Amino acid sequence: MAQQVDVTEEILGYVRELSLRDDEVLAGLRAETAGLPAAQAMQVMPEEGQLLGLLVRLVGARSVLEIGTFTGYSTLCMARALPADGTLITCDITEKWPGLGRPFWERAEVAGRIDVRIGDAKDTLAGLRRAGREFDLVFIDADKTGYAHYYEESLAMLRRGGLIVLDNTLFFGRVTDPAAQDADTTALREMNKLLREDGRVEISMLTVGDGITLAVKR
Repeated sequence: MAQQVDVTEEILGYVRELSLRDDEVLAGLRAETAGLPAAQAMQVMPEEGQLLGLLVRLVGARSVLEIGTFTGYSTLCMARALPADGTLITCDITEKWPGLGRPFWERAEVAGRIDVRIGDAKDTLAGLRRAGREFDLVFIDADKTGYAHYYEESLAMLRRGGLIVLDNTLFFGRVTDPAAQDADTTALREMNKLLREDGRVEISMLTVGDGITLAVKR
């Protein structure tokens, strides 16, 4: 039986050449982001962005919640996959980074589908829950120590059969390193254990990018 393929630069290049459907808007936003501090660690890989768009379509999402915008590359990929009357609420702590992505959302003609909420995501989620909002898909890619809280709040607002996508669940491989005891790594280890035991969802952890876990609400 075949084992996991080592993802070399050659394999990654092959995947992008044969699978990635890129364009000037997507490539332009990646280029705009590339020179920013911590861009390599925070930027969603293009193949992951394409996967997110595919997942939006697969679940028939009309309402998406994103926790952690950065420059809005994943936002762009998911908003493009929504129907014309779909909505995507994206949360970030500052307007600075989403502001860089906004011109690219406008060029892609999806800015009208995107609702940026600036502030502490915990407050934003609490407000959405009080308002009775329901979502078809949630993408969590924010501060790692907040993941457990974001997950619980998101699950409460997710429709049955809806999908939560959690990014960075392998966290540069640090989750398997006993010497890595920093707060972020510890939080992700605990999150992964919580997901493994959570009977409210069906899960699959994928070795894509920095690790992606899919959780479908039963």
